[in-house]
Amino acid sequence: MSGETRIDTKKSAPRRGRPKRNWDESEARRRLVRAGLAHLTEKGYSAVGVDEILKAASVPKGGFYHYFQGKADFGSHLIDAYHAYFAAKLDAAFLNDTLPALDRLRGFTEDAERGMARHDFRRGCLVGNLGQEMGALPEEFRQKLTDVLEDWQRRTADCLRLAQEEGTLARSCDPEALAAFFWIGWEGAVLRAKLERRADPLRTFATVFFNMIKG
Repeated sequence: MSGETRIDTKKSAPRRGRPKRNWDESEARRRLVRAGLAHLTEKGYSAVGVDEILKAASVPKGGFYHYFQGKADFGSHLIDAYHAYFAAKLDAAFLNDTLPALDRLRGFTEDAERGMARHDFRRGCLVGNLGQEMGALPEEFRQKLTDVLEDWQRRTADCLRLAQEEGTLARSCDPEALAAFFWIGWEGAVLRAKLERRADPLRTFATVFFNMIKG
């Protein structure tokens, strides 16, 4: 019929281009963060350039500057990402109510050893690595790194307080001081394990720590 209205189905078809671009951009950012964490936990901040990260992540330079203002901004985001990742690991260990509190802390040290071994002890702790380089880093990193360590200590102190409630840690012990001592010593053990490429420093520290607090 000559008066029939025809619908142009081509014009009403959904446009596919933009959603795919959003997914690509999101994936590119994840690749950058993964590559950054891998390189900085192995080599440190000063020894790694942006071009090396881009190559490892298979992301063009324009993509990097779409998300980050520069290397310092990227490093700051990596601290946040590592903190979130590590806080989840601590929660998985310390909130495991199927185990006594001290076994949860011991399990964390054993899991951390396995994690380092998977990478042949080439990767350490991002926070510890950056702390070693603080003299050459942006000054704003100092407070971020301190805040991360204090958060880890608070979680550890909570676990140690639970051990006191269970009777496996003496009431005379100070959980906050013990937690600070644990992280000061553990970060040193991680650094030494990375240096020597073996687990012995981690095991030595863990053995001495748990023997020291044995009720």
